Amino acid sequence: MESVVLYPSPGMGHLISMVELGKLILKHHPSFSITILIVTPPYNTGSTAPYLSRVSSTFPSISFLHLPTISLPLDSFHSPHLETLVFELLRLNNPNLHQALLSISYHSTVRALIIDFFCTAALPVAAQLNIPSYYFFTSGAACLASFLYFPFIHNQTTKSFKDLNIHLHIPGIPPVLASDMPKPMLDREDKAYEFFLDMSVHLPRSAGIIINTFEALEPRVVKAISDGLCVVDGLTPPIFCIGPLIAANGRFSGGGGGGVPECLTWLDSQPKRSVLFLCFGSLGLFSEEQLKEIAIGLERSGKRFMWVVRSPPSGDPSRRFLPPEEPDLNSLLPDGFLDRTKERGFVVKTWAPQVAVLNHDSVGWFVTHCGWNSVLEAVCAGVPMAAWPLYAEQRFNRVVMVEEMKLALSMEESEEGFVTATEVEKRVRELMESEKGNGLCLRVMAMKEAAEAAMSDGGSSRTALTELVKSWRLG
Repeated sequence: MESVVLYPSPGMGHLISMVELGKLILKHHPSFSITILIVTPPYNTGSTAPYLSRVSSTFPSISFLHLPTISLPLDSFHSPHLETLVFELLRLNNPNLHQALLSISYHSTVRALIIDFFCTAALPVAAQLNIPSYYFFTSGAACLASFLYFPFIHNQTTKSFKDLNIHLHIPGIPPVLASDMPKPMLDREDKAYEFFLDMSVHLPRSAGIIINTFEALEPRVVKAISDGLCVVDGLTPPIFCIGPLIAANGRFSGGGGGGVPECLTWLDSQPKRSVLFLCFGSLGLFSEEQLKEIAIGLERSGKRFMWVVRSPPSGDPSRRFLPPEEPDLNSLLPDGFLDRTKERGFVVKTWAPQVAVLNHDSVGWFVTHCGWNSVLEAVCAGVPMAAWPLYAEQRFNRVVMVEEMKLALSMEESEEGFVTATEVEKRVRELMESEKGNGLCLRVMAMKEAAEAAMSDGGSSRTALTELVKSWRLG
């Protein structure tokens, strides 16, 4: 038997993308067996158990292998970035990975190990066992280009990105302010920077890079990478744009129990393409002050909305990587807000089935944190966006979404990242009422069709998948 082992980093977004890749491989090449290695972290990534259970019951040919839990002393990490923890956790996991690959190899031929970019420490383990390693890049091709080009930029300066008041010129993408590079990379002295630099150096040393994108969405940067422009002092490995991969039936059930979520029932009662959806990812948290500004802006706009609200981040340092408590909407939002907007607004606590909401006939616009899964989900639903980045590579994604893809408007924030009620109201109106907003609608509908074409027979993503599988079988 031939098998492919998938190794995602902890975190819902990365896990969903990797599971969807496994489903895609099995759909078109069912002779493979797929094993997905699951790392249980000692910090909050959202509950994955219901999602894994659902996948196991509907796709029995995908097996999940839970690696032994590794403890990390969370209070000993001086880097403020969760990414530092992720890299360190996966580095410490190498003995468990080695054992897992050995046990799988006893009963099948492992044709490839597909790793998340956080799992760079796995490369020598796979090499020791003569298993080809491929990266699965869960963000877009533009972000990949920035990582491939990162070692070159690093060698051109001794300053941190946060102190470079310049635009970076990365092949294939618009000029990007140095301060808009992924947050964990902004401080050269931070451990996270060191991890990302090491990952960027190792990316080209893999057998290939699989990207969750499609060529029509990012044609210029895909060509730049393929032409070798982003790896300055070495060879570029083959790249395979096999997306868009999104969870077709919505995100995992967050509330437990069956039935239709109340928010979808509410959407059924709203006019077609009339509702603005605001959702900021599994780790997107706002201060109480910012939540109140959003509420005031939404109320003043007079527009219909559905808004997913989470509790503000805890002020307790020992809880910074733990899940927030359920929000108390009456205390977090302005007095009387829920009553005054109940005819045209719906506030959801903590979680909503994002794919189902975006694909609902009543939803016409989306305010997003610019996480890549969310961007792809909006594109596939044909929903234009307002970009409000919060963490990770999201500020970088915003530049690409607004200036290159032209599928989003940008929320303008202060230097501290605060967005006023006036700005919320202004952008909501611009998105929903203006000619510019209408232009976004037309572009995103055209891109939705391009996404469908890419994934169909003879499409660019289907062809790339065929080439990928061929590379495994040629060994």
